[in-house]
Amino acid sequence: MRTPTIEQWANWARWLSIPLFLAAWQLVAGLEIVNPMLFPPPTVVAKSFVDYFLHGDGLQDTSWSIARVVIGYGAGAAAGILVGVLTGGNAVLAGLLSPVFQLLRPIPPIAFVPIVIVWFGLTELGKWFLVFWGVFFTVWLAAHMGVQRASETLVRAASTLGATRWQLLWTVQLPDALPVIFVGLRASLSIAFYTLVAAELAGAYAGIAYRLEVTQQNMQIGHMMAGLLVLGFISTISDRLFQALSQRLLHWAH
Repeated sequence: MRTPTIEQWANWARWLSIPLFLAAWQLVAGLEIVNPMLFPPPTVVAKSFVDYFLHGDGLQDTSWSIARVVIGYGAGAAAGILVGVLTGGNAVLAGLLSPVFQLLRPIPPIAFVPIVIVWFGLTELGKWFLVFWGVFFTVWLAAHMGVQRASETLVRAASTLGATRWQLLWTVQLPDALPVIFVGLRASLSIAFYTLVAAELAGAYAGIAYRLEVTQQNMQIGHMMAGLLVLGFISTISDRLFQALSQRLLHWAH
């Protein structure tokens, strides 16, 4: 009988990971190692999850949250790619904008919550702005670095064939930078979701994070944990879909 390979063990571990996690969770809650009112078992959380979508506002909250991520992420990603490509391909523009962006980039989006409330109130524009802020700088840096690190051989060959500066940028450097840009896009997708939580907790009338705050005030711990699982599911599914899309579009880079 053949000994299982490392790859087979790793594959089994992936399949067993979630069941083992749920079993450990159920055991800890069942033995009341932690107060079950504060740490309900997965069976209670599953019931709360079903109630949230069948008898509560689950679909409405999920729709609002996804819409905020899509709008903020889409705007931030588009702006980040455009500006990153331009600064990556133009040293003067990079010298003008990069110091400002490097100053602003480390500021976490959650730090802007108070001023965003002053600027936009509790409108949707403020939530879009926070998600935009979280996404833009990550994508900008990826596009900027990707264009700057484009293959010198390709650039030199295109220049020899008479390509203009703009042709080099958009037909040589940008395509060569796409793998790096997609890494930034994927990383910023996760940033968009945790920025969404800050945006909704700052003031909203619907949304998954908003519902977390409501259930926290009512001490509905099962519903709170169900909301966290919903966020986890949506974020994970989005990441997997993006990974599949990038592999399909960038198959030549793998």
